[in-house]
Amino acid sequence: MATLQISLQSQCLKREVTFNALLPLDLPEGLGLPVWSGQPLRSLYLLHGFSGSQNDWMSFSRIRELSDRYQIAVFMPAGENGFYVDDENRDAFYGEYVGRELVEFTRRLFPLSAAREDTWLGGLSMGGYGAIRNGLKYAEQFGRIIALSSALIPYRIAGIPPDYNDGIASYSYYASVFGDLSRLLGSDKDPEQLVLDVKTKGLALPKLYMACGTEDMLLDVNRRFHQFLEAEQVGHHYVEGPGDHNWEYWDKHIEAALEWADN
Repeated sequence: MATLQISLQSQCLKREVTFNALLPLDLPEGLGLPVWSGQPLRSLYLLHGFSGSQNDWMSFSRIRELSDRYQIAVFMPAGENGFYVDDENRDAFYGEYVGRELVEFTRRLFPLSAAREDTWLGGLSMGGYGAIRNGLKYAEQFGRIIALSSALIPYRIAGIPPDYNDGIASYSYYASVFGDLSRLLGSDKDPEQLVLDVKTKGLALPKLYMACGTEDMLLDVNRRFHQFLEAEQVGHHYVEGPGDHNWEYWDKHIEAALEWADN
């Protein structure tokens, strides 16, 4: 397993940024794990949650082991509490960085498949929202989306008053990230609207794996999006069961999600 920390000059973010990478290229034979065949690798762009960093998945999960087992390259960028959306006011286009620039850059650098079905986007909490938002926004790029305990907060913050504070962040923070909150629903930061946009364009929707624990504070918004997808007859794999908003749950379900994606 090759582990790397890479910096690049991002055109979308107008500065140097760093991401972590796992490349299952150098496994010796005899360990009971697949050895790289020399064929282009599948890729997973894996997003962290609120208040986290690009180091989280490496530090708190078994993603390195899973990268080896499923022979998939994993790339972990930093989201910096920005929900992986575009900040037009600062010319910081996190969504485009994740959805286009990072994919193109890593394909130039590593032996990756350029096929849509081999290119996946995943994340947890804030990163689960980012995976859904950008997987749909760049639906021509990604064949699969993995969304764990997704912070689908447009449902909660659309139209909130200026004195709003949910104990995690305030009105001013949400407005700085999502823009005019009175116009959030129906925008390209609204996952429901993005699903409708993909269908209108006649594009194939990425296959979607969603999981959320029954003790999770975000269960209601995950259920709501699941119900919307069912109403729109959008095929997806939805898992709900015991679990909280923690790494025990995410580590279990990233493994289940990769098993799902591998089939």
